[in-house]
Amino acid sequence: MTNSDMFDKIRSGEGFIAALDQSGGSTPKALRLYGVDESAYSNDEQMFDMVHQMRSRIITSPSFGGDRILGAILFEMTMDKQVEGIDTAQFLWEKKQVVPFLKIDKGLADVSGDVQVMKPNPHLGALLERANAKKIFGTKMRSVIKNANAEGVTRVVDQQFEVAHQIMAAGLVPIIEPEVDIHSPSKAEAEDMLLGNLMRHIGQLKAGQNIMLKLTLPEKSNLYAECAAHPNVVRMVALSGGYSRAEACERLSNNHGMIASFSRALTQGLSAQQDAAQFNATLDTSIQAICDASRS
Repeated sequence: MTNSDMFDKIRSGEGFIAALDQSGGSTPKALRLYGVDESAYSNDEQMFDMVHQMRSRIITSPSFGGDRILGAILFEMTMDKQVEGIDTAQFLWEKKQVVPFLKIDKGLADVSGDVQVMKPNPHLGALLERANAKKIFGTKMRSVIKNANAEGVTRVVDQQFEVAHQIMAAGLVPIIEPEVDIHSPSKAEAEDMLLGNLMRHIGQLKAGQNIMLKLTLPEKSNLYAECAAHPNVVRMVALSGGYSRAEACERLSNNHGMIASFSRALTQGLSAQQDAAQFNATLDTSIQAICDASRS
């Protein structure tokens, strides 16, 4: 299969994108939820080995496959590791028909103007070269909007598209993720500001410049329909953002043209203490619920 097969699957396939890209800051929490306490590891290397074991268990599960999962977003260290002796991205595509993406941001700057932009990423060019060598299809980068601050929202979206152009120039498809905090007291107003900024940039894209969007499930259902319908937007996906799986799926089912890209909501209920049958059954239930909500 070729890159165009991956593109076709992401644009028109049925299912959702699994977010398996917890980074250094969120890994201890992800492991705790999985039933692995901090006492089980004594340094970062052991911690990342354990989270890779968790991700490998998910990826190799018979419940996890390209029939319901279109793509998977990987952390940089996961890209560099192997699953069953095969590079993770290669395993995903060749063994599971799941399109591999890579988280490329280096985390968030401190809050300023009610937003958190991405930290500087001076070695992005080299990382994109490595991603291409590993047969990665696209990338993901996250910023956070805390409140409806017009200048702040503009700054977030301007930075996202500036980096997206570098990613597109390297031949990869960027997932632009300007998350709106689900606890924001001005969430609906911030989302209206975000929509305007997104459409301003999307309208300037040339033919062949393809992006994806990863957005917080909005207060106003179908708010982002105009974005999803644009020919330069390959797919629009939703983050769970801290909502429970049930609430995230309910909100998603009310937003047509949007599919899931869940992390916590995907792994909810999984435990290191489960045997294979329990683990696979729990994962199957999660995947089916998220897949069903992504069909609407």
